[in-house]
Amino acid sequence: MDNFIVSARKYRPATFDTVVGQQHITVTLKNAIKNNQLAQAFLFCGPRGVGKTTCARILAKTINCGHLSDDTEACGECDSCKSFQNGNSFSIHELDAASNNSVDDIRNLIDQVRIPPQTGKYKIYIIDEVHMLSQAAFNAFLKTLEEPPSYAIFILATTEKHKILPTILSRCQIFDFNRIKVADMANHLASIAAKEGVSYDADGLHVIAQKADGGLRDALSMFDQIVSFSNKQVTYQAVIDNLNILDYDYYFRLTDAVIGEDSPAALLILDEILSRGFDGSHFIGGLGSHFRDLLVAKEPSTLKLLDTSDTIRQRYLQQSQQVSSGLLLSALNIANQCEINYRTSKNQRLQVELALLKMCHIASAIQLAKNGAASVAVEKKKPSESVTPTNGAPTNGTPVNGMVQAATAPVQAVPAPASAVASTVHSAPVADPQPPVTDRSSPDSQKKRSWGAVKLSNVIPDLNTIFDDKQAAAQTDEPELLTGDEREPFSHDELLKHWHAFADKLKAENKINLFTLMTANPPQLLPDFQVGVVVENPIQLDLLNASKIDILNELRFKLRNFAVDLIPKHVVNDSTRKPYTAQEKYQAMAAKNPALDTLRKAFNLGLE
Repeated sequence: MDNFIVSARKYRPATFDTVVGQQHITVTLKNAIKNNQLAQAFLFCGPRGVGKTTCARILAKTINCGHLSDDTEACGECDSCKSFQNGNSFSIHELDAASNNSVDDIRNLIDQVRIPPQTGKYKIYIIDEVHMLSQAAFNAFLKTLEEPPSYAIFILATTEKHKILPTILSRCQIFDFNRIKVADMANHLASIAAKEGVSYDADGLHVIAQKADGGLRDALSMFDQIVSFSNKQVTYQAVIDNLNILDYDYYFRLTDAVIGEDSPAALLILDEILSRGFDGSHFIGGLGSHFRDLLVAKEPSTLKLLDTSDTIRQRYLQQSQQVSSGLLLSALNIANQCEINYRTSKNQRLQVELALLKMCHIASAIQLAKNGAASVAVEKKKPSESVTPTNGAPTNGTPVNGMVQAATAPVQAVPAPASAVASTVHSAPVADPQPPVTDRSSPDSQKKRSWGAVKLSNVIPDLNTIFDDKQAAAQTDEPELLTGDEREPFSHDELLKHWHAFADKLKAENKINLFTLMTANPPQLLPDFQVGVVVENPIQLDLLNASKIDILNELRFKLRNFAVDLIPKHVVNDSTRKPYTAQEKYQAMAAKNPALDTLRKAFNLGLE
């Protein structure tokens, strides 16, 4: 017991070649020593447990070694190397800035720097956790760090580079240490296990490496813990039991349930996981990572992104061939949304269960959308079978398809104004409407017609996320201008009659600005069925252009003349006439400050 040394210390690298996963730094340092191009200050920064302090010690030992090897490594046999290994070197000093962070500590360090080395060529100062120095200590250290004696070299190490003053950073050569890759870490653990006589599974070592999150020291600490727990038998089961990690098998079984649309099995697997004490948020996050790994495994070029052992990688390859990319993307989206809503939910388990139920019904929803699109295509080929019910929404005599009827999806009648009679809804899975057939000989020929659209996303409301983008596209369709061949003449009185009737309708809909524009000045009947509309300012001109299609559709339908067009007529306001009504006052203020109209629209404000 007294002689036990933890693996992180016992197997700490002693040469550059034994450093794990930081070749870009060790090669640079070796070349700098070989070419005698050493800087006066180095800054090693990176996450914890990746080898910053270890590389600083190796660099310090190698610089003062009296017999460097051909590959620029310390010999370990000279007096300088032996004194460093025994911890009694007078040329290499380590300072913990976390506990020695005052100005006095730095001043004592500066006083020591003035004394030349007694043995060796350089005096090396290793300052660990340098970001812990106070502001005053940094300022006291600046001058010495910029112009140290020729024999002094400073090696600073930190995990939080952003806390160091820029004036300090500019005086150092900065080396950024990477997180150590899972494969490199697993290989290093395997070599230590072989030296210690510990039996191991490659899957278990990979789980330790993944849990360490790039820090080798953390991986070695977990390795020692599991060796003690398992009596020197590091198996996959021992690792997941000791580290409280969810087994890969749960995620593979759950994915099989999603593929087979077996929602009871998915709920039972979740109950088994929760009964073992795992948190629902941890589970749903791991499930999302599992779906991501399955997507990665579907392409040979991205297979290298899987940080798993060969055995687990083969399982990913096998399962990825059984599921489509579309289902995985939809399930990944559902898992991500569940993870976002989990912490704010009062019933967190229900959130996870609901997400699993959605995943199990993704395939049905996709098939339902395909069937609905096919049914719509068939119905579009049979316009003669379309009938008009009493509510003005023509539908077919039969349901869109059996699945829609079974799910009791409502057929929504979407009433459309005259401005939208000719518009269609371009969104799948939404049934494209049939244009109304106008029969001039019938007494109902002048009545507007509207039609409904069956939204397949309403069949399963819980899966609306699959169709959100398509529904949003349908809601942003612009109204289309009515076109036709009729050119019936009309008088100015008829124009005024329908013009003011439409204006009164706008007033009832609280569209005061457009109502004011249409009633402030009477329209002018111009040749070729053109209607001149008086606009007094740019605000009115923009309003007329935005509402032009609605006005034209109304007039063309009422006047039975599809050649009617609106022509803006610019006039100069009479500066002597003051605005009287609220509408006129608003128009005058909006003309001076267009931002006022933007404010009114943003908050949906009225003038009354």
